[in-house]
Amino acid sequence: MTKQSWAEPFKIKSVELLRMTTRQEREAIIAEAGYNTFLIRSRDVYIDLLTDSGTAAMSDRQWAGLMLGDEAYAGSENYYHLEAAIQEHYGYRYLVPTHQGRGAENILSQLMIKQGDFVPGNMYFTTTRLHQELAGGAFVDVIVDEAHEPASEHPFKGNVDIAKLDRLVREVGAARVPYVSLEANVNMAGGQPFSMANLKELSAYCRARNIPIMLDATRAIENAYFIKEREPGYANKSVKAILREMCDLTDGATVSAKKDLLVNIGGFLALNDEGLFKRAQNLAVVYEGLHTYGGLAGRDMEAMAQGLREAVMESHQAARIGQVRYLGEQLEAAGVPIVKPIGSHGVFIDAAAFLPHIERDAYPAQALAAAIYVEAGVRAMERGNVSAGRDPETGANRQPNLELVRLTIPRRVYTQAHMDVVAEAVIGVHQRASTIAGLRLTYEPEYLRFFQARFEPLGP
Repeated sequence: MTKQSWAEPFKIKSVELLRMTTRQEREAIIAEAGYNTFLIRSRDVYIDLLTDSGTAAMSDRQWAGLMLGDEAYAGSENYYHLEAAIQEHYGYRYLVPTHQGRGAENILSQLMIKQGDFVPGNMYFTTTRLHQELAGGAFVDVIVDEAHEPASEHPFKGNVDIAKLDRLVREVGAARVPYVSLEANVNMAGGQPFSMANLKELSAYCRARNIPIMLDATRAIENAYFIKEREPGYANKSVKAILREMCDLTDGATVSAKKDLLVNIGGFLALNDEGLFKRAQNLAVVYEGLHTYGGLAGRDMEAMAQGLREAVMESHQAARIGQVRYLGEQLEAAGVPIVKPIGSHGVFIDAAAFLPHIERDAYPAQALAAAIYVEAGVRAMERGNVSAGRDPETGANRQPNLELVRLTIPRRVYTQAHMDVVAEAVIGVHQRASTIAGLRLTYEPEYLRFFQARFEPLGP
């Protein structure tokens, strides 16, 4: 039987013209940027797979929503539209808008973490862990072991290992665990989901010990799609219904709306506890703006509400995740080592296996991201030793098990032909992998070094 093709559930109304560069130009550009793809100017990038954060193409309905912006300083009508959409789709009672996800992470950490607390989570995320540490807490990884194994085909590598969590709680006491930090579609593991069965087990465990679960719901809708695809009993349930069931098992959420919700800026903190909500509103005034706009224009909140309605459409998720798979399957067929199963928001290359001759403290993932840019003007990003940062006590690189390069696919932006170009570029670099040299740091900022660090090659 002939395989049925699929196509995106939209047509293109407007295009952005791109500038092409030569290899010689790109070699100069990457050197000027200190071999850090974050420091390359957008005008010098052909296909930009740096991140899926704020890079989506908005729909005509979202653009129309911008014209409905109520730019009142207090009590914007768009705030209440967004509040109603979040209550319907996520189910949380209270909303605090923020300028983006890390604003919500900051408020949550300041509210709930005390000096000496331990925050268990299903693998760290860079900004989340930093806010937890700045508030006096220590992150503890309680994700299943398979998440640290790129070649593992475990369908739910985002699951929490309840035994690991229990060991921590028994060791430090439930009173020193302010909440479990649960990320949907775990970014640093390769966009890997947790299962509903695991969340139900986690919820029962935590509620018996009065430990809240705070969901990083930034990619929760994509996680819901994977549950529909992979978990018994969910094939006939809608993504919208699965999302609501997921959130009902948790106590609150931080969200960067720049991912799932198809907007270029924005985020929020959602809560069920009224007392916590009132304190969060107060901190929003300090850090973000008034509690009914949180650093956003009214038009941004309107676009976010509409984006949420579009994000739960199964046709959207099928096309979005299908495009990521299309790229991943090409790379896998060519022998490029990638994280499996292919995740939701990008294809993650196993840089340690790709460049086995480069030791970890010579930053193989950083070197590989730079090489991919030089090859074809494709901008990817490092997710490994550089992103993990340094141990605050020893000063040594943390050296996570996963040393990855992330090819992150913006939503509704690129065509399959763009994915073909990316695949050809990565395969070309793979064929000459032995010629790539490691890097040394020449500049390292104090926090979140991967954004601004600079490097130089250790060899030609």
